[in-house]
Amino acid sequence: MKKATHNSIFILLFLIIFGCGKENNKQDISGKMENVYTSDYGVTPKGDSIKKYTLSNKNGMKVEVINFGGIITSLTAPDRNGKYEDVVLGFTKPEGYFDGNPYYFGALIGRYGNRIANAKFTLDGKTYEINKNDGPNSLHGGKEGFHTRFWNIEVVKDAKFPTLKLSYTSADGEEGYPGKLTTTVFYTLTDDNALEISYEAETDKPTVVNLTQHSYFNLSGNFTKTITDHELQINADHFLPVNETLIPTGEQKAVKGTPFDFTVSKPIGKDISADDDQLKKGKGYDHNWILNGKGLRSIAKVYHQGTGRLMEVFTDEPGVQFYSGNFLDGKFDTKTGGKNEFRTGFCLETQHFPDSPNQPSFPSTELKPGQKYQSKTIYKFSVKK
Repeated sequence: MKKATHNSIFILLFLIIFGCGKENNKQDISGKMENVYTSDYGVTPKGDSIKKYTLSNKNGMKVEVINFGGIITSLTAPDRNGKYEDVVLGFTKPEGYFDGNPYYFGALIGRYGNRIANAKFTLDGKTYEINKNDGPNSLHGGKEGFHTRFWNIEVVKDAKFPTLKLSYTSADGEEGYPGKLTTTVFYTLTDDNALEISYEAETDKPTVVNLTQHSYFNLSGNFTKTITDHELQINADHFLPVNETLIPTGEQKAVKGTPFDFTVSKPIGKDISADDDQLKKGKGYDHNWILNGKGLRSIAKVYHQGTGRLMEVFTDEPGVQFYSGNFLDGKFDTKTGGKNEFRTGFCLETQHFPDSPNQPSFPSTELKPGQKYQSKTIYKFSVKK
């Protein structure tokens, strides 16, 4: 009996030690597989096979990214009842993204986010003419900016949270910009329901860089509803007035006493139809706010009372372009039925100021060889009950 008991104990200990080890390995492998899932998405007119990468966290939040334009095609967030719904606008078919993506839905924007006046700038005494795709101006890097490019995507295996590394090399002269620009972007989904976006870039010639992300949000989860009932707060005491083609005039105007005052949270629609020259020029809000503070800090909050969803934005950039979806025109179907109509989505594009290469008083966007462009933005989602 004693011998049998000793053998039984030995066998039991062996199974516990080695069995648990195997079980833990299975859990680790399974966890990694579940946190990043890759699938086929479509084929571009140029013949590039596009993949979709789905990141998920322990709470059930998911972010879907494709290697065309670095586009976020879906991002879910919980409501006050714990229901996760997609909160970013996008096309119902891959062709919508491949056919120019006129609204820049979900895309990485480069080389230069926002507008450059008259599609030209001077750097080190030399004038560069870039692609003119927004009236007389250049917008979001030109007709074939980063939002139309094939990005190489790798899953970062040793990251604490599900992370994608996106990389793209822009050739010297692409869209008229000088220098070969090597760009890397990291998308990380954390367990506190935050999407972290980290940007890096290096060049072999002096150039200008202003990278951003162009997701349109609608926290209601119903993309046929307007975003005018969303309550917005922006940590900025000044904004940049614009001319008729939406280029900053150079003035840095105080928001106090204007429809542009979001220092205290208010519905987006409260003042959007005010008799204001700047609102008329933008057909609503399409302006850059000069953010208070420096370094990575909280710069904006958006709350949707109907669902309880709260989105907080953090960035180390000096500005944010708040765009109230004024040029959405109902031409395309939404992911929840109906059409992407006027003001059914908003953007908070963290960035340097528009037209900085032509306005010396603005923070510089010049990047020189040997320097590294670095920037970080976080979109964090929670519930306010």
